[in-house]
Amino acid sequence: MVKIVQFGEGNFLRTFVDLYFDTLNKEGLDYKVNIVKPITFGSLENFKKQDNKYHIVLRGVEGGKTVENVYKVDVLEGVVDPFNEMDRYLALAREDDLKIIVSNTTEAGICYNANDKFDGFENITYPAKLTKFLFERFNSGKEGVYLMPVELIDNNADELKKCVDKYIELWNLPEEFKKWNAEKNFYCNTLVDRIVSGHPRTPEDVAKIQALLGEEDKLVSIGEPFGLWAVEKKGDIAKYIKDGVHNIEVVLTEDIKYYKKRKVRVLNGSHTNIVPVGLWHGAITVYDCMKDEKLAKFLQDTLTNEIVPFVSDDIAATTVFAESITERFLNPYLNHLLVSISLNSISKWRARDLPSFKDYYEKYGKIPALLTIGFSYLMATYMGLERRGEEYFVKLPTREVEIKDDKPYLDYFADKKPLKDFMQDVNVWGEDLTAYKDFYETVSANVEKINKGISLI
Repeated sequence: MVKIVQFGEGNFLRTFVDLYFDTLNKEGLDYKVNIVKPITFGSLENFKKQDNKYHIVLRGVEGGKTVENVYKVDVLEGVVDPFNEMDRYLALAREDDLKIIVSNTTEAGICYNANDKFDGFENITYPAKLTKFLFERFNSGKEGVYLMPVELIDNNADELKKCVDKYIELWNLPEEFKKWNAEKNFYCNTLVDRIVSGHPRTPEDVAKIQALLGEEDKLVSIGEPFGLWAVEKKGDIAKYIKDGVHNIEVVLTEDIKYYKKRKVRVLNGSHTNIVPVGLWHGAITVYDCMKDEKLAKFLQDTLTNEIVPFVSDDIAATTVFAESITERFLNPYLNHLLVSISLNSISKWRARDLPSFKDYYEKYGKIPALLTIGFSYLMATYMGLERRGEEYFVKLPTREVEIKDDKPYLDYFADKKPLKDFMQDVNVWGEDLTAYKDFYETVSANVEKINKGISLI
């Protein structure tokens, strides 16, 4: 048996990672996944009610034909709330069969905070929690594991290891543990690619999916048939991660950089750039954007002129991938809500769009017009935030939507603090964005136009 500890219970992990391991089980292998809730937000109650079983529906167009495939997933061995079940959580670290740790804590999740305390838990970062988990495993005399974060940042596993090493130093943990972590654990960079719209939202969609399943499922998640998982090949990982097509295509590779860069910039970057523009123009889903002539042209022009040319020297190959992306966005079944994609948009723009922005600026000596427009709509959205208790809303031309992001960012704009100071904040962006000639001035002018109801596309 191969056991996996998974930090995160969200739709993507269940529609991608868990379905993959479940597929391996149905092919005759033996995997068990234990989910750990990484933050206090959210509830595991539905897992308990459904005995850790749920359905995945993959809907799309393949070979010109519509497909709608249903999978019942029963790979979950357990779900653990470490904030209330610390003993169960630590017991997972002592499991002999534990071989893999997977995580998805968003781009903002892999970070280091020098104020984190070893005796803390609720308010410390994911890497801090992981360090304590690994220390428990080390003290139990167990073998190392393969760490496979799927957060969408460059070199995600390398960055995770850097954070763990910093916590080992911060907390003065034994040198033997530091050596064990370096030699026995394998931090494998990864790239994941599957569009997941998640649980059906409207009453009509809920009824439709329930009729398809023949039963109620509070955990059902909807995704597209396409799936790719590129994993950095280290140690004996091929013993535990099977390449080839197992519902998703798995590629074990010694050089993951191209796959990563291509996916983050082309798929995720175009997603992140179109979301605030689509929201302001009344679109509800990605599909709505693709069926709107102006929005679709904006997305395609951004890809063609400001993203694709900077992914690799093989522009033709990247163009083919970009064309497949636009076809996937036209999947009418996904119901991929723009509001859902807008989660943590600040860190997403930094990770997904800023690199293309910088490459364009370096080559042409001027800011890229379309990425700047996307950023302008993003800033207009945040500058319009209103705080209501613990929630934050913005009034758009056609409706009001809730915005979710790191609380300091939301509070900053809800308190109506200056845009320029935010763009200059190195802690937010990794650099001063106003250093790019004309960027702040253009964004500021764009936001004014947006608020007057003037379309920028």
